[in-house]
Amino acid sequence: MTTLIESEEHKALRSAVSALGARYGRDYLTRTVAAGKPLTELWYEAGRLGYLGVNLPEAYGGGGGGITELAIVLEELGAAGSPLLMLVVSPAICGTVISRFGTEAQKRQWLPKLADGTGLMAFGITEPDAGSNSHRITTTARRDGTDWLLTGRKVFISGVDMADAVLIVGRTEDARTGRLKPCLFIVPTDAPGFHKRPIDMELSAAEKQFELVLDDVRLPADALVGDEDAGLLQLFAGLNPERIMTAAFAVGMGRYALARAVEYARDRTVWKTPIGAHQAIAHPLAQAHIELETARLMMQKAAHLYDAGDDIGAGEAANMAKYAAGEACVRAVDQAVHTLGGNGLTREFGLASLITAARVARIAPVSREMILNYVSHQTLGLPKSY
Repeated sequence: MTTLIESEEHKALRSAVSALGARYGRDYLTRTVAAGKPLTELWYEAGRLGYLGVNLPEAYGGGGGGITELAIVLEELGAAGSPLLMLVVSPAICGTVISRFGTEAQKRQWLPKLADGTGLMAFGITEPDAGSNSHRITTTARRDGTDWLLTGRKVFISGVDMADAVLIVGRTEDARTGRLKPCLFIVPTDAPGFHKRPIDMELSAAEKQFELVLDDVRLPADALVGDEDAGLLQLFAGLNPERIMTAAFAVGMGRYALARAVEYARDRTVWKTPIGAHQAIAHPLAQAHIELETARLMMQKAAHLYDAGDDIGAGEAANMAKYAAGEACVRAVDQAVHTLGGNGLTREFGLASLITAARVARIAPVSREMILNYVSHQTLGLPKSY
């Protein structure tokens, strides 16, 4: 049973992170993006305060919480106008996978750095032809003595320029069946044969996107994370938190846009009446609020199931949460811009840039159509069309 009322600890965390976000805010993000820089100051302060690693084990410098707590951190930073996208990647995906399946040496090497922000790890799954379909990934790892040789291409990999390593999803050959199965490798960004190229994006963001080329990158045996035979189990241990955190990113962004619109609708007066008094303005904003709150509840359910160890239940809920939050975010941003009219497209009010950013939550890390496929097949039991 998902707890619908947050604990006092969660309320305190939410309040503290909100205060941190308010000290930086949208202006900080806008200035930093315009300068072409990462959000270093906010990242390091969040790490110093223990927020980046709130989901990681205490034994390795983390807060001992779960994805529930990390989602609160990202949501509140987003609601303040300065979300940290790499929270989705470094502690949520990579930190979770290493803490669940990594060796003791891997945990000691990486988790403390991921927790305090002094180290950062990117995540590489998407490929030019496969997208995020793990069954069609062509990046392959083959043994060479005790080493691995990794070859392939990845696209739309966030934050590689800031990362010390990338957790790469490749495939190895099952010696018994000859079939390829997914495996995860920690690949240092300075490894010979590792090449990155920035992708020119219309979207303005502090986190850059990259294409990776892996040209026979030689890795030691201990670069493999987890059991070579675990396959999809280990992969989805990282992908479910990714969906939950994307929902948190979307809910936070939607809350920020809605708050700006509500403030404007209260103050903007036409014919002696605030425009927020008119139902044509008020009702769509109320609807946006309802949709964001509903998406947040599904996100909390998904996080609760994941933290409780229910990977199957969390998979369904995480996909639903990501879908609901992405839709709610896009509609909230659209209505916020529409409420401000021409002002909604000015730099002064800072909403226009969210029009593009909001769509990220619909597209990444998995499209809404693929989520509908998942729900129709896995939940409803309907036959596949492919």
